Amino acid sequence: MHFTRGAAGRKEVNVGVEPAAPAVEAGHVPRIARLMALAIRFEELVRMGEVESHADLARLGQVTRARISQIMDLLCLAPDIQEELLFLPRVERERDAVSEHELRKVCAASDWREQRRRWRGLVLMANGR
Repeated sequence: MHFTRGAAGRKEVNVGVEPAAPAVEAGHVPRIARLMALAIRFEELVRMGEVESHADLARLGQVTRARISQIMDLLCLAPDIQEELLFLPRVERERDAVSEHELRKVCAASDWREQRRRWRGLVLMANGR
């Protein structure tokens, strides 16, 4: 016998073997992956008209407009780099392999080929090669 949550949060009694809990990966999602996801979400909010501008995002998030610009700059990265950022492996040690500060040098290049070259160099450096 085991309990589950039903409609409106009611507890329900279930007979049988309790289903196994899904395995939770060790470590945490890298900060830069969370920021990339946040930039994508912010862009969606502006596009759908839920907020009018980046200034509104800054006001709602209680951060500066400059900080919103730094986050939104991640959207200027080549699509394949954005995807890699979103799927970076979880971090088990105390420091992320790629920092936002380091990634700004990649974002500074407007040419995607140059971005990819800088990104590869950053990843190699992060992996200790």
